[in-house]
Amino acid sequence: MTDPAFEFPPLPALSGKKVNAAFDGGRITSNGGVMLLAEAERSLGIADRLAGLIPDRRDPTRVLHPLSDILRARMLAIGAGYEDADDLDALRHDPAFKMAVGRAPEAKLGLASQPTISRWENAPDLRTAIRLSYAMIDLYCDSYAAPPASITLDIDDTFDAAHGEQQLAFWNGFHGERGFAPIHVYEAETERPVAFVLRPAKTPSGTEARAHVRRLIRRIRRHWPDTRILLRGDGHYARPELMDWCEAAGVDFLFGLAVNAALRRDPAIAAAADACAVIRAEQGSPVRRTHAETAYAARSWKRERRVIARIEATTLGTDIRAVVTSLAGSTPERLYEFDYCARGQAENLIKLHKTQLKSDRTSCTSALANQVRLILHTAAYWLLWAVRRAAPDDGVLRRAEFATLQLRLVKIGARVIETATRIRIAFSSACPDKVAFVAALKAIKSGADPKQQAP
Repeated sequence: MTDPAFEFPPLPALSGKKVNAAFDGGRITSNGGVMLLAEAERSLGIADRLAGLIPDRRDPTRVLHPLSDILRARMLAIGAGYEDADDLDALRHDPAFKMAVGRAPEAKLGLASQPTISRWENAPDLRTAIRLSYAMIDLYCDSYAAPPASITLDIDDTFDAAHGEQQLAFWNGFHGERGFAPIHVYEAETERPVAFVLRPAKTPSGTEARAHVRRLIRRIRRHWPDTRILLRGDGHYARPELMDWCEAAGVDFLFGLAVNAALRRDPAIAAAADACAVIRAEQGSPVRRTHAETAYAARSWKRERRVIARIEATTLGTDIRAVVTSLAGSTPERLYEFDYCARGQAENLIKLHKTQLKSDRTSCTSALANQVRLILHTAAYWLLWAVRRAAPDDGVLRRAEFATLQLRLVKIGARVIETATRIRIAFSSACPDKVAFVAALKAIKSGADPKQQAP
């Protein structure tokens, strides 16, 4: 008997013909483009890499869903825009998702259900969660065919609201609620994700920041001992503990620096600020900008460091911003305007990860389970990143946001036809992005690895 909840109301006739509608089309999917994500996952091998690190103590003779398939289905669903595990209760029988995980569309056994997925999100202990986090750093390093000469790592934290009494949740006065402040690290040149750590919603101390960065850099050094590394972040990371460690470890840094009274009184900065304000007034300009450089040591620092000040004089007064760096040679203007201000792109990458892939759904009670969720959402980031890098160079999708990729390349309707000898996926002839879709699929499957293309 038909469920009344799914019965369509009467529809107006068209060209004198009666119009009927029902959810009885059979094997039709609205996620035909998930095959792109599946091919990207196969090329990266993320699910198998992570599954190999989680102990599976189930009886092999009674296992219906291999752990790699459970993780694969979860990250594919996140990449397709289904961030909640309970979405799989409906999607587990979607023909496109079943094929993406390696099952026939007509197979009676669907994908893993929400309870199964949730159990595995909560399964890893602390050691396993650490291994999974290191595995994502290893994935980043392995995505290069050869060690790069230099890389720039952008480090920043964001706010994720808590959803109840959760481990590590902390009150944040600025946001006015309890939550987390996970640290995000991306490579600036290619926008690859590098590392993500769940932590309380408070500003990281110098000791904490040093600990996180030390573990990250040491893991990268295992793969690339000779690669030059520049660490870039805002004023949260201009801590003496972290800067001392970077200098001892041979890691360059470029951090924002809070401007205090001592910096404002510095002769070089004060002279440049006065001159900038005078010239602006004499010329009648609404704004004038200049830069200054000085050697500065805060009371908690062990030594003087290079500080660059950006000075902007307007009709409202003078605004001074500063950065501290271990870099030498570049002009103050270039260091601030080009090298440091480029850090703003990391904010956009956080939005891709947090807002468009919904990685702020850290709603598990256990902090370890929420860290595992961050890892799974990072895996989904890798899939969409690979699809975007495989898009044609001359198309708009090469720089598209993930939400655009989901809408135009993943959320594609298709009919799945399975016969005794073949499975056919029939996409719409009017699909507006069919050229880009085929080009991306060919690029991923061909071995012309999109990961190695120049940024």
